[in-house]
Amino acid sequence: MAGLVTGPDTRKELHSSHGTSDHENRPPTSQSVSKICRVCGDEIGYKEDGSLFVACHECGFPVCRPCYDYERSEGHQSCPQCNARYKRQKGCPRVAGDEDNFDADDFDDEFPIKSGLGDSDRQHAVINHSENGDYNHPQWHPTGSFAGSVAGKDFEGEREAYSNAEWKERVEKWKVRQEKRGLVSKDDGNNDQGDDDDFLLAEARQPMWRKIPIPSSKISPYRIVIVLRLFILAFFLRFRILTPANDAYPLWLISVICETWFAFSWILDQFPKWCPTTRETYLDRLSMRFEREGEPNRLAPVDVYVSTVDPLKEPPIITANTVLSILAVDYPVDKVSCYVSDDGASMLLFDTLSETAEFARVWVPFCKKYSVEPRAPEFYFSQKIDYLKDKVLPTFVKDRRAMKREYEEFKVRINALVAKAQKKPEDGWVMQDGTPWPGNNTRDHPGMIQVYLGSEGALDVEGKELPRLVYVSREKRPGYQHHKKAGAMNAMVRVSAVLTNAPFMLNLDCDHYINNSKAIREAMCFLMDPQFGKKLCYVQFPQRFDGIDRHDRYANRNIVFFDINMKGLDGIQGPVYVGTGCVFNRPALYGYDPPVSEKRPKMTCDCWPSWCCCCCGGSRKSKSKKKGERSLLGRLYPKKKKMMGKSYMKKGSEPMFELEDIEEGLEGYDELEKSSLMSQKNFEKRFGQSPVFIASTLMEDGGLPEGTNQASLIKEAIHVISCGYEEKTEWGKEIGWIYGSVTEDILTGFKMHCRGWKSVYCMPKRAAFKGSAPINLSDRLHQVLRWALGSVEIFLSRHCPLWYAYGGKLKWLERLAYINTIVYPFTSIPLLAYCTIPAVCLLTGKFIIPTLTNLASVYFMALFLSIIVTGVLELRWSGVSIEDWWRNEQFWVIGGVSAHLFAVFQGLLKVLAGVDTNFTVTSKAAEDAEFGELYLFKWTTLLIPPTTLIIMNMVGVVAGVSDAINNGYGSWGPLFGKLFFAFWVIVHLYPFLKGLMGRQNRTPTIVVLWSVLLASIFSLIWVRIDPFLPKQSGPTLKQCGVEC
Repeated sequence: MAGLVTGPDTRKELHSSHGTSDHENRPPTSQSVSKICRVCGDEIGYKEDGSLFVACHECGFPVCRPCYDYERSEGHQSCPQCNARYKRQKGCPRVAGDEDNFDADDFDDEFPIKSGLGDSDRQHAVINHSENGDYNHPQWHPTGSFAGSVAGKDFEGEREAYSNAEWKERVEKWKVRQEKRGLVSKDDGNNDQGDDDDFLLAEARQPMWRKIPIPSSKISPYRIVIVLRLFILAFFLRFRILTPANDAYPLWLISVICETWFAFSWILDQFPKWCPTTRETYLDRLSMRFEREGEPNRLAPVDVYVSTVDPLKEPPIITANTVLSILAVDYPVDKVSCYVSDDGASMLLFDTLSETAEFARVWVPFCKKYSVEPRAPEFYFSQKIDYLKDKVLPTFVKDRRAMKREYEEFKVRINALVAKAQKKPEDGWVMQDGTPWPGNNTRDHPGMIQVYLGSEGALDVEGKELPRLVYVSREKRPGYQHHKKAGAMNAMVRVSAVLTNAPFMLNLDCDHYINNSKAIREAMCFLMDPQFGKKLCYVQFPQRFDGIDRHDRYANRNIVFFDINMKGLDGIQGPVYVGTGCVFNRPALYGYDPPVSEKRPKMTCDCWPSWCCCCCGGSRKSKSKKKGERSLLGRLYPKKKKMMGKSYMKKGSEPMFELEDIEEGLEGYDELEKSSLMSQKNFEKRFGQSPVFIASTLMEDGGLPEGTNQASLIKEAIHVISCGYEEKTEWGKEIGWIYGSVTEDILTGFKMHCRGWKSVYCMPKRAAFKGSAPINLSDRLHQVLRWALGSVEIFLSRHCPLWYAYGGKLKWLERLAYINTIVYPFTSIPLLAYCTIPAVCLLTGKFIIPTLTNLASVYFMALFLSIIVTGVLELRWSGVSIEDWWRNEQFWVIGGVSAHLFAVFQGLLKVLAGVDTNFTVTSKAAEDAEFGELYLFKWTTLLIPPTTLIIMNMVGVVAGVSDAINNGYGSWGPLFGKLFFAFWVIVHLYPFLKGLMGRQNRTPTIVVLWSVLLASIFSLIWVRIDPFLPKQSGPTLKQCGVEC
């Protein structure tokens, strides 16, 4: 383990040399090799006559023969670029819709017979490799058969995922498809190993993911009802505006304004869900394409970021479990690096990571040997399942018991560290070597970096290498703005770029562990796609949570958002970034624009006469001339990428300039090269004064420049996390995590989408990540308050989606979704007013709606029915349960009249007046062991508005019923409308009332609520009836009419 490296002002500066892993390049793209298929990334190959295979004769889009055949037989039968239907070529089997005219010579190719290859033939038909090490598939043979063995994981390893019956069934289905396509004859059933090889080879060439369309029987009625509801809403608002309640005009006016705002809010929320999308990944194809037997592993490296602030509030054992799940992930160890950001400079976390690195030496090999899930020990050992299921090795039970003992001892050591950290010594903390801890003053300390594991670090108990683990604590000094979590994330981006520079980055909170060890592979199916991956800024996974009660009283799981709204956004330009569980493309965080797709050339015709050259021929000539000029300049200038609207030089896999060239200046270059270096100098103004970091930004496929010294890289990493490094740069403005809001995640994703990047929503069957969520009422409201405050800050900033980047590449429905994310807190004001109106109407005897006519009744019934049907159809296509949907509706009201309302006023005070107000939480009591925190009552100011609303509406119900009893049967009709709205408010606030009352000696809250209501009503009825008062008997007294 290397020594701790700190900034220059520490007493003792320890530098360590730490080897780096070799980062392999990704497969070539179509820009680098001209004969590469734009679908699968393999060579296109040649036809029988030796000419290059051309799939589409309309636009010439490069597609190889296997992809062409697959598209014709299994796909849309059209070109991906121009959408022109593929024409049948010689030797290709027929599909439905082909033209009838064909050559007589081609008839024999309809049913080709696959000839078996002997050993000598297979030696000549091996898979070729190009000079640069890229994999080239064999050329297409006229007989329709593939030669060569499949390179990838061991063939037997590929079959381990299936039973013998499942594997045979899968291969048989593939053979049936091949027979239909004319690639295999029914008589060829003797070569089973060859069939398996051909099957795997064909599988490897297929796309690594696909969209799963929602059946039209589910989505079409949903869209129809949305349109109908829009028209019904328009007619309803027209009726409400044209029929005012003259006796309650102020109440009517307020209600109409609120209903209009609700309609606007519904449009913002509903229409981005017009085209929901689900996706499916193929991990076996990813493995067959990038993990071939006998070749270096070509999966892309990944840097994983874990952020934490205060280990006393974020338990170290939870952070340790997150780190252990990362170190044990199912991914090549030399391609995974874990960076833990300690923004509190805590020696407790530093010591915790030391213990974690030691425990990982036994935990990681255990996980990989027995393929356990999840690979966070705390959650693995707490599972209430049969852990012997699917475990056939006889040593598993013995090893599991030993590992559980090891973990219990590990927990004891961590708890001892936590107990020791409760009381800080007067002289500050001291490290084991006697050196004072540099972070004793959390607001004034140097930057610190510690490398624990890696290629030259400690090996596991089996002698194998472990992923790299790096502790990072950025420098903090008084007088500098540190930008909280966003600043810490940007510091980790720079450190990782200097030390490992992986092209992709996974961002996790300290309490979100990897629940699915193949989660990174799931993301790579999209990001390593040769065509689609270059345009992706990130792959977002849904958030899933542990430790929430079964009924999810306060909608902590957020199922409606993650399973409905995010699927809708995935069908537009991509989901929003939610702060954790996201794999980033590093160039997207650096502010680069996505690569521009090649536009389809305009169709020209050569049949025009020569005198028409001024109209047609001349333009073609000038275009070809310009193209030649551009190709000449292209030889002089390397490939350019656009960053923030300007062109900057960028090259793949090697730095464009040597580090000393960047430092020395422009000496020794001609004019053309000087202009390039002038642009290169501008990088220092954007990325900061670090030649090493600037060189890393020029590596399109990641990796480190050759000949780098690990000790010098550690020093440079300390430099890039200094507190003054970001001054006068674009960090936090255009690069990295964007500053200006406590919800930096929404702002960062928004900037990427404005540049034209796309994102993808990945929902594997087994949840990729799981975290913990606050389950008691007060903590949940404060969490929602923070989110809403961030939205208000974005609304009042220059990045507001209402007016930002209208000349950019953000799609309109995506813009509506972002507008909804920053406007929703303002719905709290009309929602609070609308929840108050029923109580006021019941207490005053007035109503916001005049006497209903038959037409008005139709409007009301149609509106309520459309709301119900929309919800039912939404649940139908999304698979969300009605209980989750109802909990979400309830908490929308609870959060709207409490946290969102306070966020609006707090945001206005903070942005406009500079007043930062905080709401403190005071803990009272907790009783239960299981879900005990659910019943923990913490008083906070956020509880005042909902409590007031419940009391007002309950008093209004009692007053309204008593008034109806006193006034007779004629007053019951108007009362039902008022009672309906009052009960609507009470039912939506019922979970809040339940949390407010706590356990109440295990008496159900609903019993208490109905007892109070019924007792009040029956008391009034009792008084009205007066059963024990004798009725007066005697003469009836009348007024005499004489004024006495």
